[in-house]
Amino acid sequence: MKQTFALISTYSSDEFGICSALYELGGMVVIHDASGCNSTYTTHDEPRWYDMDSMIYISALSRNETILGRDSKLIEDILETAGKYRPRFIAIVGAPVPYMVGTDYRAIAKILEEKLGIPAFGFDSNGMQYYTRGMRDAFKAIAERFALTREISDMSIDERPIKVNLLGVTPLDFGMTGAADSLKKWLLDHGMECNSCFAMGSSPEEISKAGNADVSLVVSYGGTGAAKVLKERFGIPYVFGIPFDTAQLAEELKKMTTGNDLGKVAVIGEQISGLSLAESLKDLGIDSRALCMTDHIRDPRVNPAGMDFRYAPEEDDLIRELADVDTVIADPLFKGICKDKRFLELPHMAFSGRMFERDIPDLIGKGEWLYERIMNEIKS
Repeated sequence: MKQTFALISTYSSDEFGICSALYELGGMVVIHDASGCNSTYTTHDEPRWYDMDSMIYISALSRNETILGRDSKLIEDILETAGKYRPRFIAIVGAPVPYMVGTDYRAIAKILEEKLGIPAFGFDSNGMQYYTRGMRDAFKAIAERFALTREISDMSIDERPIKVNLLGVTPLDFGMTGAADSLKKWLLDHGMECNSCFAMGSSPEEISKAGNADVSLVVSYGGTGAAKVLKERFGIPYVFGIPFDTAQLAEELKKMTTGNDLGKVAVIGEQISGLSLAESLKDLGIDSRALCMTDHIRDPRVNPAGMDFRYAPEEDDLIRELADVDTVIADPLFKGICKDKRFLELPHMAFSGRMFERDIPDLIGKGEWLYERIMNEIKS
């Protein structure tokens, strides 16, 4: 049965992907829905909530407001709150109920921008798409409005570090493992430097300088929107991939068998993460299949190594793709469809929330294949 999940959980939704992408950028995010929706996000999907302030609100949509479409109250509430806290921008995030009555978020955002004199975004999210799409739309909007200039260096890339934009970094895909810092260190270790990071450990001022980069490294589907904007506006090329070091995972996999015969190995997760894990494992002699249920990129450059990739959007699709698999690497909540498989737990916050947060590893490490890919893209 399509669009029905009986044995496994589901991924975080599009509105929460938007919230995660914008969390650290100083804006005011308003989820337009009944009271309680923001607590669902902060309880399950946002590990920064207790340690870092962010203006995430709920419109507390009532029954009468839903039926009558009373947008004026939403606008008045946002104007009052924004006047008090002075955010850098406003983001209105859609949810299922206002989506069903056809709320025009872009029109509301235009009114707010005219009255407040700050950028305002209206996102047509509806709670029925995956977090990947929400992240993509949010980072795309941020790149369009804040990355407006490019400073040309007098020095060639042979005389200075290569400047790299990291696109698509949020806790939903990387947890609170220090992965953002590890990615920046990996760049430094390979003669590069982080120009901007969309958007963990980054500031709006840093985001505004994204146009100064030599290349963008897209580390999740959520970064694709910003990558295309920066490519179209400034001609900045982009590369897909994450520099994983899977030596420890490989050792754990081999411990599961007596003769190192793992059979077919499947990695379930976000597309870029899954392909990067599979490619890193292949370097260690383990051939893997990457399975993805969320939005996926159809650009052949996302998989230049030709790894075995399968798109399985439904639970029954995934079960079918796992039929000939012996070993699975995935979030623990996928065990419901892997009872006859060897299973290595690799928690993914976008799938299981904060249930296994402490067990999420920081796998950023070698990734020599990705360094070569970046250099080839810059030279081409």
